[in-house]
Amino acid sequence: MLNQTSITEFLLLGITDIQELQSFLFVIILIIYFLSLAGNGAILIVVISDPRLHSPMYFFLGNLSCLDICYSTVTLPKMLENFLSTHKAISFLGCISQLHFFHFLGSTEVMLLAVMALDRYVAICKPLCYTVIMNHQVCTQMAVTVWIIGFFHALLHSVMTSRLNFYGSNHIHHFFCDVKPLLKLACGNTELNEWLLHTVTETIAMGSFFITLLSYFYIIIYLFLKTHSCRMLRKALSTCASHFMVVVLLFGPVFFIYIRPASGSSMDQDRTVAIMYSVVSPVLNPLIYTLRNKEVEGALKRVIRRRP
Repeated sequence: MLNQTSITEFLLLGITDIQELQSFLFVIILIIYFLSLAGNGAILIVVISDPRLHSPMYFFLGNLSCLDICYSTVTLPKMLENFLSTHKAISFLGCISQLHFFHFLGSTEVMLLAVMALDRYVAICKPLCYTVIMNHQVCTQMAVTVWIIGFFHALLHSVMTSRLNFYGSNHIHHFFCDVKPLLKLACGNTELNEWLLHTVTETIAMGSFFITLLSYFYIIIYLFLKTHSCRMLRKALSTCASHFMVVVLLFGPVFFIYIRPASGSSMDQDRTVAIMYSVVSPVLNPLIYTLRNKEVEGALKRVIRRRP
């Protein structure tokens, strides 16, 4: 009889097995991680401390920065540790926990971007009703709702994955624990897990993307029909440009990995694309928002000037 408790840990094979690149990649990822923490931390601080930024748009931006800080911390510290270690192990419980928090924070961010698109729609298309519709209570309820849905979505995947049996290889061809690499190692029937991954995750991702596209469609139609000033049109579109860039950076890789048919899947491709949304996207988000947002820039300058 096979020993069903034989696998108590997994080995994360990482980005590459070329030993000469390990030190170089460690430095690059470490810099990216600190930049992500510093950039998102700075946005979070100014959004909380500056009364001029106490509006729905910046409330959601603060949530996004908080998510990106946590999102980076789920995967990057373990990746950095493995660059310097010869034994790239993660315990079974640690692996399931990493999987849970990765999907919890990732799915929450996807839904939050849809909420931010709705906020821009109300601000531009219904400006006179904006403060009534997007009041503090509504904003808080929307934020709490996406965090709760994200948590239970991730809990579904982590519980179902933890119930699988792992008898053979414990080598994960990835730099963090994700559902798809673990399903490839599992013994027995994984059809339900694959169905949940594609159906539930696809519903959340496609639903959020559809809401985002629909919001921008109505914004563009409204601006072209109602706005006769080119300057006002450019100003309105500029407020949406930062958010749309973040949407493209996140949804593109997510669709490639989780929405694409499994038959066209390659672990090497998935691993490369995963770097985009787990490593690059969190560090680019604060850069995109600060470069294109004069209010955030001004708030950062005021915080710096206040320091003794």
